[in-house]
Amino acid sequence: MYNTYARQVQDQLKQLIRDLCAIPAPSHHEERRAEFCKAWFEAHGGQGVYIDEALNVVCPWNVTEDGPVVVIMAHTDTVFPDLEPLPFREDQDYFYCPGVCDDTAQLAQLMVCADWFMNHCPPPGTGVLFVANSCEEGLGNLKGCRRIVRDYGSRMRELISIDSAEFVAVCNEAVGSHRYRVTVKTEGGHSFGAFGNRNAIAVLAGLIQALYSVKVPQEGGSKTTYNVGIISGGTSVNTIAQEASMLYEYRSDSRVCLAKMETMFRAMIDAWNSTGVEVTAELLGERPCTGDVDPARQQALVDRAAASMVRTRGLEPRTHSGSTDCNIPLSVGIPAIAIGGCRGIGIHTREEKLDLSTLLPGMEYLLDFLHHTFYDAAL
Repeated sequence: MYNTYARQVQDQLKQLIRDLCAIPAPSHHEERRAEFCKAWFEAHGGQGVYIDEALNVVCPWNVTEDGPVVVIMAHTDTVFPDLEPLPFREDQDYFYCPGVCDDTAQLAQLMVCADWFMNHCPPPGTGVLFVANSCEEGLGNLKGCRRIVRDYGSRMRELISIDSAEFVAVCNEAVGSHRYRVTVKTEGGHSFGAFGNRNAIAVLAGLIQALYSVKVPQEGGSKTTYNVGIISGGTSVNTIAQEASMLYEYRSDSRVCLAKMETMFRAMIDAWNSTGVEVTAELLGERPCTGDVDPARQQALVDRAAASMVRTRGLEPRTHSGSTDCNIPLSVGIPAIAIGGCRGIGIHTREEKLDLSTLLPGMEYLLDFLHHTFYDAAL
C-alpha cells in the first residue's frame, strides 16, 4: 500500500526537491518551474496537463467536462526575488536553501502523491486537479489560486493546499489583508537654502507614528495586526526630501475588523492630505477573509485531516487561521484547508532549512488523507 510507496520513494522525493530548488521562481516569474513541473507530470502519467495564463500547472485526473472536482495544490513561487539559483547545501539531517520548505519540498510531495494515485489507484468518484500554482507569496496576491477558482469554482467541492511549515496543524480560517504603497510628496528643497520647507520623510514618519498609535479592533477571539515593512525616499543628505514612500499592510481574521481597519486607514490618509501635502495610497494586494462556508462541510474536511494525522502520526493537530491560497475559496464559500507535509525552520529567511526526518511521515500523512478524500468522503 501507500506506506510502502512512501518509503520507497524517499530518494526520488529528495532528488525532486533538489531539482526544484535549482530553478528560481519568484512570484510572477515561475515560468521555468512551471515548465519543469508540466514535463514531470507528463512523464509520470499525467494526461491533458496544461499551463494556464496565470502560470499554474494543472494536472487533471478523472476530470470530466462539467463534473465536480477536488483541487490539491502547492505553490511554485518563493518569497525571494532572486532570478539566479538560490544557494543549496545539505547534510544528513537537513536541506538548506531559501524557500526549500515554503513551498518547494511540499510541491515535490504533491507531485509524488499525484504519481501514486494516477498510476496505482482506480479513478475516484470525483475529478481531481493536481495544481502547481503560481503567485502565493507576498505581492503575488494569490493570482494563481484566483485563476483556479475563477475557472473551476462552481464545480469545486474542496480545495486542499499543501503549504504549511507547521508539521502538526491545520489552517482552517482565512486571515484577510490589504497591502498599500503610501507615497508622500512635498515641495522639498536645499537643506540650507530652503530650510523650513516640509520634508516628505518627516511627514511620512509622522504618518507612521500615527498609524502605530491605533488600537486594533476586536471581535470575539479575532486577531488584527498592522505593519510597515519597507520605507524609501529622499535624494541626498543635503536635500529636503520631496518624496518618500512605505509599504503598509493590515491583517485580520475577522471581516468586520478588516473593514474597520480600512475605514481608519482611509481617514488617516485624508487627514494628512488636509494638511497641504500630497499623500496617495495605492492598493497592491488584497486577500479576503473567510466568507459564508457551510460549517458542516468545512468541519468534515478538518476532521478528515485530523483523523489522518492521528492515524499516521499519533498526534492531534491544532487548528489556526492563516493567510494562504485557501483565502480565495473560503471567501466564496468553498471548503478549504492548508496542511503541512514536512517541517521547515527559518521560513522566509535566507537560513531556511528542511528537516529531512519529517519527509517520510509527511508523505504517509498526505497519502492517507488524500486516499480518504478521494474514496471515502461524501463529496
